Amino acid sequence: MIDFVPDPALYPFDSRWFDSSSGRVHYIDEGTGPPIVFCHGSPTWSFLYRHIVRALRDRFRCIAVDNLGFGLSARPAGFGYTVSEHTAVMGELIDHLQLDGFLLMGQDWGGPIGLGAAAARADRVRGVVLGNTAFWPVEQPANLAFSVVMSSPPLQRRILERNLLVERFLLGRTGPALTPAEADHYRAAQPTKEARRGLAVMPGEIRAARPLLERLAADVPARLGTKPALAVWGMRDMVFRPRACLPRMRSAFTELEVVELRRAKHFIQEDAPDQIAAAITARFR
Repeated sequence: MIDFVPDPALYPFDSRWFDSSSGRVHYIDEGTGPPIVFCHGSPTWSFLYRHIVRALRDRFRCIAVDNLGFGLSARPAGFGYTVSEHTAVMGELIDHLQLDGFLLMGQDWGGPIGLGAAAARADRVRGVVLGNTAFWPVEQPANLAFSVVMSSPPLQRRILERNLLVERFLLGRTGPALTPAEADHYRAAQPTKEARRGLAVMPGEIRAARPLLERLAADVPARLGTKPALAVWGMRDMVFRPRACLPRMRSAFTELEVVELRRAKHFIQEDAPDQIAAAITARFR
């Protein structure tokens, strides 16, 4: 486990734990009302949702999860940190909490991880919130090149030894505006080479998870496509570009509302948390 206690001034939540079949999962469970499960991607953890949880917990039961290998969750031996494995663990937690009529929010890899768990439990899903993600195979040359380069031995060493994904892509000049204390919370969740094994796997999953993403491309419209849906989209994101992704979102969901976050980039929960919380409230109150 990670030897780190978040500052309650920044992360004012009680830590909870679930012993999944693969390892011990950290999550928070705050507030009362309709449940909403928040799924993060890489290289973040449930800290990413802190502002949204604080804004919504007087109206919703907010459950934000740390994937194994991320945040305060375990780094279990023998776990492969693939999207498929993360999806299975997310499903186990949803079942453990006996959630029914729940909302699912996913961003980045949290989209396919959460949608995979939700599609298998479609009769218990109330609605879907997606932001800057994709649940289909990614074809853009830049994204595929990123996967190849970041999976190469030199870049894998930099991810493991220098925390490259956190330092450059989250905390670098193109990332969100964070205070030093907030930035330190992202660093503290990936403190050592051994703790970053899960981080190192994710770039390769852009290509390796293609079979899973192909299934989701069919399963999500078929099983969740008639659910009330909300897309909250960072319009300045260079990873999941609006012109490429929003038409695909509209074709997958018959009851989709789109909220364009004009100034937000990839990490929308940091760039526009108040807008996101307001959009969720308006769509699902």
